Amino acid sequence: MSIQGTCTPQFAEVRTEFERNFAERGEVGASVHVTLDGEPVVDLWGGIADPSTGQPWSEETIVHVWSCTKAATSLCAHILASRGELDLNAPVVKYWPKYAAEGKDTTLVRHVLSHQAGLPALTDWLPAGAFYDWDLVTSALAAQKPLWEPGTRHGYHGLTFGFLVGEIIRRVSGLSLGQFFEKEISGPLGLDFWMGLPDDLEPHVAHTIPVDPTQPGILLPSLFLTAMTQPDSMPALMLLNNGGYMTPGESDSRAAHSAEMGAIGGISNARGLAGMYRPLALGGAYNGVRLVDESQIPQMSNTVVSGLDAVVGVPSRFALGFQKQVDNSYLPANDAEGLQMPEDAFGHTGMGGSLGFADPRARISFGYTMNRQGPGLALNARGQSLVDALYRALGYRQSHDTWFACA
Repeated sequence: MSIQGTCTPQFAEVRTEFERNFAERGEVGASVHVTLDGEPVVDLWGGIADPSTGQPWSEETIVHVWSCTKAATSLCAHILASRGELDLNAPVVKYWPKYAAEGKDTTLVRHVLSHQAGLPALTDWLPAGAFYDWDLVTSALAAQKPLWEPGTRHGYHGLTFGFLVGEIIRRVSGLSLGQFFEKEISGPLGLDFWMGLPDDLEPHVAHTIPVDPTQPGILLPSLFLTAMTQPDSMPALMLLNNGGYMTPGESDSRAAHSAEMGAIGGISNARGLAGMYRPLALGGAYNGVRLVDESQIPQMSNTVVSGLDAVVGVPSRFALGFQKQVDNSYLPANDAEGLQMPEDAFGHTGMGGSLGFADPRARISFGYTMNRQGPGLALNARGQSLVDALYRALGYRQSHDTWFACA
């Protein structure tokens, strides 16, 4: 398999593991990018973007990054908070009055960012194509009764997160979520990252290769098993009541790519993910572009909820909008995937295994994207091998599946 790009000698093991992903772990097409002190030290890509034609994965290839998008949406909220335009401790109704319906008047913005809002799914059935109609979904969420008392537990808002946080951003900024992201983040930083992909970039998208659950050795996580066997459960509502968005192949339609969906709709590559996190690894600014004040970084990196996730059914940990490291390796094999990185790091995985994060202590940013999905919800062996190689190169040590700085 031909691997292209550059990698400094210190991080040669990252390249080795990237090559092993293709040779031993079933990788089809992928990219990985790392910056240290703001400078690229790993920028690699390779494999096949389109197996049906043999089109190679190129430097310009982009791909659906699924829930990595949540970090981009969360960053938009933190930008407004850093400027004093959004109070993360204020009630949502301060910015979105109709959200008060059905006892949600005490829900705080921080509850929404930390998956405590109690709206991981809608109970009234959505029509086909609903996720491409922003007003329809946000109106339904405003009217929905929470599935638990907001602030009393956390449960992954896998598909609704972007509409909830994005509507707050829209009401504060006067811009749609995609417009705000382009104006304040992707445009100034020159990132290949879109929430609402322009028509002319569609040929550059490597479509998702989904998991085939009928293949030997494929173990579906509890979230999917619950959805398949308990039709009234929160997992079932989340995965089935989305206007058909989770129907196989629909997420790679032109309608899906052009829509602004801040939980799961982002299109990017490893360079775009790592580039978004680069300022956050350097105190909030890079190359004259300041996203947030340095004092905002702890709000983005400090864990606020931890424990059993009410939706996913396994432990999870979140800061305000970002995932934190979690070791689930002790769980049964179908739920054993976690996110093993230092406690200082914060970021987000995407369904099937993509990942972006910043580590302010190590002053690194990281991005990994691919087209062939793994069966789990978090980081599988392909992405984790790259993270592990990265921290070994930095001189970190590993204990109980978590990385620690040696000094």
